[in-house]
Parts: sequence; structure tokens; C-alpha cells
Amino acid sequence: MNDDMTDMSFQDLFSPTYAVARRKFLDAAAARRLRVASHLLGLPGAEGEALAMDVVLDGPAEASKLLIVLSGVHGVEGFCGSAIQSGVLALGAPAHADTAVLHVHAVNPYGFSHLRRVTQENVDLNRNFVDFEKPLPVNPGYAEIHDWLLPQAWPPGDEAEAGLAAFREKHGARGLQRAIGLGQHAHGDGMFFGGRSPTWSNRTFRAVLREYATQAQQIAAIDIHTGLGPYGVGERIFASFDERVLPRARRWWGELTDVHAGSSTSIPMTGPIQMAMFQECPQAEHIGICLEYGTHPSERVTPALRAEHWLHRRGADDAAQSRRIKQDLKEAFYPDAEDWKRMVWLQGREACLQAIDGLQETSTAHA
Repeated sequence: MNDDMTDMSFQDLFSPTYAVARRKFLDAAAARRLRVASHLLGLPGAEGEALAMDVVLDGPAEASKLLIVLSGVHGVEGFCGSAIQSGVLALGAPAHADTAVLHVHAVNPYGFSHLRRVTQENVDLNRNFVDFEKPLPVNPGYAEIHDWLLPQAWPPGDEAEAGLAAFREKHGARGLQRAIGLGQHAHGDGMFFGGRSPTWSNRTFRAVLREYATQAQQIAAIDIHTGLGPYGVGERIFASFDERVLPRARRWWGELTDVHAGSSTSIPMTGPIQMAMFQECPQAEHIGICLEYGTHPSERVTPALRAEHWLHRRGADDAAQSRRIKQDLKEAFYPDAEDWKRMVWLQGREACLQAIDGLQETSTAHA
């Protein structure tokens, strides 16, 4: 894999809409003569376009070392991940034998196209990979603040903001973040809803893993997100359930944070998508990160997310307000700025190359 993409061409990787992003991804695969498997959702996009989870395997189908790169798990965050995937495809095939890269583009195509973080079921995918045969996780903190987060009118009035402020005073800023973002299964019209059954994206992604990843003995994964942390900084969050691989992950990617150790801007969550990789590919050793790019301060991101969920829950008669809310959400998770895009591309390329090289080590299981 070469790495000669210039600073002038990296901007061409980024797109203004899902439809354009998908076309660039498909074109990048076609330029390399790589097969695309398109799993169609069957719902129209914001521009009437087809929606799909597109899958490209770059490398031998029988490879025992596999890097999985995910974009758009949280739909509106897909602009960033899509650009990285298109760029990595353009760089060429993995330089190592017995190694492949599996690109899963737009895991949540509906949210990507319609500028929602969640799926067509209003489900946050990183709260949906739970065992629905067992009692679902309970988040009592969210129940307390649900109607304050998404009040009758927008912008929220003093009562709603005072209620959230009181909760923050009692439980701390981290406590409020946990109540909002941990995940909940009780309020189907609420924020960070984990669903009451596996979503289309959940089922489809599992099918992709069964088709492409069950032969792999070592699986690395990079799940690309935006919205938390300093502007343009790609925080590398350890995303494996086996702590034994942490030293190896640090050799590959350098400094890592950990939600369970409290060192990450993110918090622990119920049902992350990484569960599917462990469950569908038990034969493999798993090493993964979430690559979380900062965009704007939380004081801008959280209100934008609340407003878009309010719009979904309550609806709005004001078309101009609806458009503004959607645009604000897009800008909160996808800054349209050259410096941000350059940082995104350079760090994303580096993380992928580090994983491909790292997979060449003797695995922890055989060390």
C-alpha cells in the first residue's frame, strides 16, 4: 500500500451528502477493480437515492489477518469515515501477504443520508448489540431527564434547562453524560435508544461478518466516529473486550484511552457494535479501536443532537427551523473546514497503516 496522496487531493475524499460519499466510495472500489457487495435497505434517501451498506474486501478472501474499517455506525458521522475508506482504497492493496482490509461503508445508511445519528428505527446502533433474549439494560437516570432533554417546544424553556442543571449539580457532569449517553431501552422516541430488537443494520452487519470474517485468525478493527474531544484530534479508544491484547494495541497505535478506565472522552455504553465481531468470529483474536474525532465543544454538539431528536419526537411546523436543525447537526459532527479534513485524513490513514503492519506480529495467543 503506497501513501502518496497529496494534501491537494485529500479534500476530494470528503463529500457534502451521503449520495456523493457513496458514489466516491464505489468509484474508488471500481478504480481498483474490487467487487462491491451492496446490501440495500429498501428505503429512500434524503434525495430519493438508494440506501445501502456497501462492502468491499481488499485482499485475499482466505486471508487469516483482517482489518475491518467501519463508517457511519452513527449515520451523520459517516462523512468522516467514508472519506477515510475511499482514501485507503485509493492507496492500493495491503502490502503484506495473507492480509486483507474489509471496508463496511455506511453501516447506518439511513442516518447518514437523512442527517440523523440514529437509524430509521430511531436506534443508536452502539446500544443495539445486546442480548434481546435477556432482560434489557435499565438506565434510571435517563428516565428522569427524558422530558427535559426533549421538551414540548424548541428552544427549551427555563424549566427544562433548570431540571438538567439540577441533575448535573447532584450527579456531576460525568453523571449527566452517563444518564444521557449510556443507552436506554424504555423510551422509543428518546435519545440513545437501544431498541427492543436487532435493527436492520445489526442483522446485516452480522451477515457481512459471517460471509467475510469467519476464516480470519486475527481481526483488527477501526470504528470511525466524530463529535467528542478536541477539534481535529482522533482519540484512539481501546475497543476490545480482551485486556490481554492491550499491550499489543498500544504497540500499534501508541497512546490509547479506555472508557472503562475513565480515561476517554466517551463513556461505557450498552451494546456496542464490537460485540458482533466477538460473537460472530469467536475463532479470531480481536484488537480494535474507536477512532473518535473531535469537532466542536460539547456545548455546541449536545444541543444540536437534542434539537434533532426533538424534531423527530415532536415535529415542527416551521420548515426553516427544521432545515436549520438538520444543518446544525451536520455541522456539529462534520466541520466543513480544510484543516479539520486534513487532520482527519492523515490520522485515519496512519491508523489503518499501523493496523495492517501490526497484524504482521505474532499474535498474543501464540506469543
